[in-house]
Amino acid sequence: MKFALILLSLTALAQVPFERIRDAAKEPGNWLTYSGNLAGHRHSPLAEITPANVANLKVKWAYQFPTGQNQTSPIVVDGVMYVTSPNRAAALDLRTGRELWTWERPIPKDYQSIGFGQVNRGPAILDDKLYIATLDCYLVALDIKTGQQRWATKVEDYKPGYSMTLAPLAIKGKVVVGVSGGEAGIRGFIDAYDANTGTRAWRFFTIPAPGEPGNDTWAGDSWKTGAGSTWVTGAFDPELNLLYWGIGNPGPDWNGDSRKGDNLYTCSFVALDGDTGKLKWHFQFTPHDTHDWDSAHVPMLIDAPVRGKMRKLIVNPNRNAFYYALDRTTGEFIAGQAYAKQTWANGLDDKGRPIVIPGTEPNEAGNLVYPALNGATIWYSPSYSPKTNLVYVATREAGATYFKREADYKPGTFFAGGGERRIPESQQWGAIRALEPTTGKLAWEFKLVSPPWTGVMSTAGGLVISGSNEGNIFALDARTGKPLWNFHSGGQVSSNPISFHIDGHQHIAIAANRVLYVFGL
Repeated sequence: MKFALILLSLTALAQVPFERIRDAAKEPGNWLTYSGNLAGHRHSPLAEITPANVANLKVKWAYQFPTGQNQTSPIVVDGVMYVTSPNRAAALDLRTGRELWTWERPIPKDYQSIGFGQVNRGPAILDDKLYIATLDCYLVALDIKTGQQRWATKVEDYKPGYSMTLAPLAIKGKVVVGVSGGEAGIRGFIDAYDANTGTRAWRFFTIPAPGEPGNDTWAGDSWKTGAGSTWVTGAFDPELNLLYWGIGNPGPDWNGDSRKGDNLYTCSFVALDGDTGKLKWHFQFTPHDTHDWDSAHVPMLIDAPVRGKMRKLIVNPNRNAFYYALDRTTGEFIAGQAYAKQTWANGLDDKGRPIVIPGTEPNEAGNLVYPALNGATIWYSPSYSPKTNLVYVATREAGATYFKREADYKPGTFFAGGGERRIPESQQWGAIRALEPTTGKLAWEFKLVSPPWTGVMSTAGGLVISGSNEGNIFALDARTGKPLWNFHSGGQVSSNPISFHIDGHQHIAIAANRVLYVFGL
């Protein structure tokens, strides 16, 4: 472990009890959790930057990371920004970007990323500690004033393929994490740890063992290597005390012969009791997935009228190219429809189960299907704006020829059972799409040259902020999709934007390759 305190100016920093995170809307100048609020909205209540003045945005400062292709979503609280990169964290002065402290944990020499890049998507904050999930599968708590390590808990052994790339989620008294590594044949889980001590409070396995509900959806012993990664941050409803988390694809990815059945709880949302981790309900988007269309998305929790009655909903543009609205109390399917090109299903039935077109699974010769394995959208965040009542999602339009091969499990190796060959780049494209939240109906789209890897953020000022593979950071009119502002960063944008106040003025931050840019008027 490496720790450096460069400038100690945080002695007056207030703590961040759970109540502050729960009531994040009361602090629009801060960004207190991965998605800006516990409901997963990635929406800023700030309104100083508008369609009328966004063209005046300029770079205020920039921070360079030691490694490239950063996907961090910063935390901002009380004049300090906290950023992460793989096995590293830093506290930055919010006015200048100057490092206040840094912390590093060496990546083991025998560590290997199996099926994903060496990235980190951000920290969590609670009380007086900052929480980091490391590639070698430790949850680490740092003092927010000094960066000194308070505790480090081993979540799982990295050698069979377990890893962590996500931003943790802080709920009352606990910090929740999930694991990457589905392409190595792990058995996925969601963990909650005591925020003060690092002691594990509960574990929910995403692949049920014999005797547990759902195990009968796995043939033989296939559950033991069933994957079900949980590698993207979830959402939390404090009123219902329910934690919502997206579950990844089954393993092996493209050959389902050995794992006949629906393969619960892969490609699902699960609702877990925040105190115990007990399953309250699940909804499976893609039963017996053979295209790597995992459902490891950020859920969005909204309240909206359905057939004249207000409902508590969880909504999601899914990687399988369908948009879903569910009741977040019960998991009941409310509505769904395709929001991107797909050629594998004739729609959804009354329960939300896909009506699969026969002959669309991977085979030895190769089978062209839409969407490609990276889906119609992937890990990056969508956004919901209560101002426009629209959902925004960065959408990928690409198909792929899927191949099936034999898959023999060997711990710590690639366990996929096939692969894909994507259509030519000239035929791929992307878009920022605005969708009606209860139906998924398209309101508008802004086309992109290539399928994006960047999340979106909406603002109360009437903007949607996002980025492109070509290095553009841009703002759109949230009601129409009209382009209003563009900055060329010089590096691929593969992160999520945030917004916050500096000295009472709104700013926007987003990382592009090795640089985090902060913009203001």
